[in-house]
Amino acid sequence: MTTQTDTAIEPPSEPRLLLRVIAVIGIALSLFQLWAAGLQPLGLFYQRPIHLGFILVLCFLIYPAFGRGRPRGALGWAIDGPLILAGVVAGAWVPVNIDIIANQVFPRQIDVWMGVLTILVVLEGARRAVGLGMTIIGAVFIAYAFAGNRGALNFLADWMPGILNHRGYSLDRVASQMTLGAEGIFGIPLGVAATFVFIFVLFGAFLEVTGAGKFFIDLAYAATGRQRGGPAKAAVIASAGMGSISGSAIANVVTTGAFTIPLMKKLGYRPAQAGGIEAAASTGGQIMPPLMGAGAFLMSEFTRVPYVDIVLVSIFPAILYFGVVYLLVHIAAVKQGMTGLPAADLPRTRTVLAEGWHFLLPLVALVALLVAGYSPMRVGFYAILSIIAAASARALWTFLASGPSVAGFAALCGRGVALTLDALELGARNAVAVSMACAVAGIIVGVVGLTGLGLKFSAMMIAFSGGNLVLALILVIIASLILGMGLPVTAAYIVLIILVGPALTEEFGIPLLIAHLLVFWYSQDSNVTPPVALAGFAGAAIAGSKPMETSVQAWKYAKGLYLIPVFMVFNEEIILGGPLPLVLWSGAIAILGLVAFAAVLEAFLWRPMQLWMRLALLPGIVGLFWPDIRVEIAGAALVAALLALNWAQARRERSLVPAAT
Repeated sequence: MTTQTDTAIEPPSEPRLLLRVIAVIGIALSLFQLWAAGLQPLGLFYQRPIHLGFILVLCFLIYPAFGRGRPRGALGWAIDGPLILAGVVAGAWVPVNIDIIANQVFPRQIDVWMGVLTILVVLEGARRAVGLGMTIIGAVFIAYAFAGNRGALNFLADWMPGILNHRGYSLDRVASQMTLGAEGIFGIPLGVAATFVFIFVLFGAFLEVTGAGKFFIDLAYAATGRQRGGPAKAAVIASAGMGSISGSAIANVVTTGAFTIPLMKKLGYRPAQAGGIEAAASTGGQIMPPLMGAGAFLMSEFTRVPYVDIVLVSIFPAILYFGVVYLLVHIAAVKQGMTGLPAADLPRTRTVLAEGWHFLLPLVALVALLVAGYSPMRVGFYAILSIIAAASARALWTFLASGPSVAGFAALCGRGVALTLDALELGARNAVAVSMACAVAGIIVGVVGLTGLGLKFSAMMIAFSGGNLVLALILVIIASLILGMGLPVTAAYIVLIILVGPALTEEFGIPLLIAHLLVFWYSQDSNVTPPVALAGFAGAAIAGSKPMETSVQAWKYAKGLYLIPVFMVFNEEIILGGPLPLVLWSGAIAILGLVAFAAVLEAFLWRPMQLWMRLALLPGIVGLFWPDIRVEIAGAALVAALLALNWAQARRERSLVPAAT
């Protein structure tokens, strides 16, 4: 559910009629999705193409040919009109002709040309909604499918290294692979987007329009505002709460950062520091259960591990990540001598809960239904009904308490209908970019399956790393960073796991679920890692700081994004389970190692840390990550002794201050 564009705000220059058409189509798409999720489940060759047809139409309406904010004009409509019609045809073709397609041995020529049309409109839609990088990558993969000795572009075979060479495929075969089966555009990525992801994006939209975002932010301020660096700590907590249900790091930054970044600056954080803290915290929302963006749904489909199990094993790593960000924020506040905000400037916890406790009910219902074993799509459907019921009950209670009247009841009903329609439209808009990305990801997955590229890439990875797991992990980080410059997180995860997953599991022996978690966590790094740090840039825009400086700060505060997956690999019991003493030990040394790393990074814990102590901590931290219990014990002893020394020095200094005065 991560996108690189903000689909929730329409440029004011768009004609009113067009805005209404977009609203009607968006509402229709959301109602179709709700009907399929809760009332009448559809087969994949109905659900996925119809979803794609709606998305394509919305995409070409929302994103004009010459860019958003520019007048479309007659030429623009001459381009977009046929594309909208092509989107309708692409979405309807397979469902209408499913009986013929299912019973034929070789595709009809018209099916081939419809496949070509679908590929072209998907690539163009992705260019508009996601960015040119996604389209280029999709086009390169299609060209690769043709680029063999027997392929439609056989002259390209001479340009490919031997290990990447393959037989090549014809236009008929590639078009059929992409659009007439479940291994191309209508494959798992779009399937997940058309079912689980959309329904939870819609759930997030209902929470947003009913005011849940403000509730989470106020609750975070009430809990942490009086502490040192309170607004920064509130940013961490609010982003964890909001990010766990919104699915977009950039949306998190824009939503919570509008409140937290100005207050952080007011408290004394540098603008770049404030923007970086918010970007790092918002990125963590993508790895925080229960939703984890689209990651948990995709992992469940790829690994065949129940969704609720993925959610449960992801809780501790996510807490570790936010714990590291929180600790770094606290250290920065102590180093700079900050204080908290006055109590008069903060909301009271009791008041916030009294006004917004009903927002917690849908989350409780969501978790309870997941634990009860309901499918994620059905859980999302009931969660949406629960937020509608909770918000309606709260509004009705307020109405009755304030003196009911016929006119007031009519106004209440009108506002409820308006908010519901707004949420239905917003959910559809917010799903456009992720669905387009998943459609192109389906092209990539289809080509990889057709050509065997995944195994070839794995062989290259093994050759480059020389069989060394640490070098292989570094290669994964580099690949994820490069992919993240042009792809949303969801698409980067899909591409990367298809390419490197076989090597990680089969050659390096990493368990399947941990390999997927590793790649998913590393796919987040483009949000906070220069030179292209999308969440960092959004934070910089709000903070009024330099984008690159803000991105460096975001990268610094998000270090857990790199370290925690490595700990999963070398201490797999924290994910897969094991004897209780071993699990507790692994959890304890993970916390110890991350605290020590934060202290080394900031040269401060309870007091400033001398250079020799920081250097001595490094081998101890490495020891904590070492897959040998004896080395871990030695590392833990060294780290614990040095941190205890730092605490003792700070305590001694505090005891001397009264004597000196």
